[in-house]
Amino acid sequence: MTKGPIQAEMEALLTAAFSPTHLAVINDSAKHRGHSGDDGSGESHFTVEIESATFAGVNRVMRQRMVNKALGDLPGERVHALAIKARAPGE
Repeated sequence: MTKGPIQAEMEALLTAAFSPTHLAVINDSAKHRGHSGDDGSGESHFTVEIESATFAGVNRVMRQRMVNKALGDLPGERVHALAIKARAPGE
């Protein structure tokens, strides 16, 4: 499957902010076709799996806030739903 511009932008922003040891930005939009928040773009729902040393000693809520901040206006503006799985290496 080809990456869309929003998915590519998310990957670039997260890589720049966290230098992750693992990063997967998964487009879940097809699973939500026709549901609330589906704007027809094919890039409305995502899961982010990210592992970075930046998250060591940081609780789950703060990790999610850090990811959302790194993504700027994407969550809530151009992305309807975002699931975040953030962890430090070794977790």
